[in-house]
Amino acid sequence: PNVELLAAGRRVIGVDLQSHGRSPADDRPMRFETMADDIAALIRSLGLKSAAIMGFSLGGAVGLRAAIQHPDLIERLVLVSTVFKRNGWYPEMRAGMDAMGPETAGFLMQSPMYEAYKQIAPRVADWPVLVGQLVEALKIDYDWSAEIPKLKPPVMLVIGDADGIPPSHTVEFFELLGGGKRDAGWDRSGMTHHRLAILPGLTHYDINVAPALSAAVIPFLDTP
Repeated sequence: PNVELLAAGRRVIGVDLQSHGRSPADDRPMRFETMADDIAALIRSLGLKSAAIMGFSLGGAVGLRAAIQHPDLIERLVLVSTVFKRNGWYPEMRAGMDAMGPETAGFLMQSPMYEAYKQIAPRVADWPVLVGQLVEALKIDYDWSAEIPKLKPPVMLVIGDADGIPPSHTVEFFELLGGGKRDAGWDRSGMTHHRLAILPGLTHYDINVAPALSAAVIPFLDTP
């Protein structure tokens, strides 16, 4: 439902990242940095000067890297359930990533993720390629905190209050952007152009489909 809500009055381009969805399996290693370059290449290939980027979880990390690596191409950035360092996830989330292995592709064939993949993938047999690349990518350690204060576009951070990320991490993210430092004042002169939203009653597994998500981000996207 969020795609339709976001598409009301604006052009929305859904991107299937490397080996995801309709994108054919790619044998290169899956890295946030190279997928961010893919986003930049897509923006240029569409003849756009810049675009607003919205990403969820891994897609949010790719969007963040796109803003870091290609700042002139990104107008606005909405990061949903996104960390700026791997240790930002709850310990049990990191443990789950670390436990993923060769058997994960078979296990995930019982998941909604596989059901969606079957409907649109050019070769369903490439499912193990996607999962194998994800397994490798999710185990890589990273910390982009030094680059966050240098971000040029306005950024909105969104998590659920029962997400896979502690609210404290997202508040730290917001503070690195320059937000949450002082009272905005009656005239809002102390407010930055960045935004933070913690949506009640949502988890890492349903925030992306909750109408509350688009309701929260549309005013940010529509800000002149």
